[in-house]
Amino acid sequence: MAKILVVDDSPTILEMAKSILEENHHEAIIAQDGKEGLEKARGEKPDLIILDVMLPQIDGYRVCAMLKHDSRYKDIPVIMFTAKATEEDKKIGLDVCADGFVVKDFESGQFMEIVNKYIKK
Repeated sequence: MAKILVVDDSPTILEMAKSILEENHHEAIIAQDGKEGLEKARGEKPDLIILDVMLPQIDGYRVCAMLKHDSRYKDIPVIMFTAKATEEDKKIGLDVCADGFVVKDFESGQFMEIVNKYIKK
């Protein structure tokens, strides 16, 4: 069982992701903005972070950069959660050391496939 932090400003997306993760026997921690996400990442030290790009308070790219440039959190995989994964989005994600991307229009099987890829066994 992995501890997974999902940060998104959409309650619908959060509930859907939480439900899928819990059905697959993972602990889901949720946050609704970048500031709360950063605080929970630092406080909970999750095994994986799924981070929306467009967030209130602090955007997802900045949260990712802050975590990846801190030796205490740099090894936690961060998957950017986006409505669109354009080449520009991917380039910015690489610049902030994101580990991967999930497009929000997902099926539970695809979602878990990506999650399982990044969870340390």
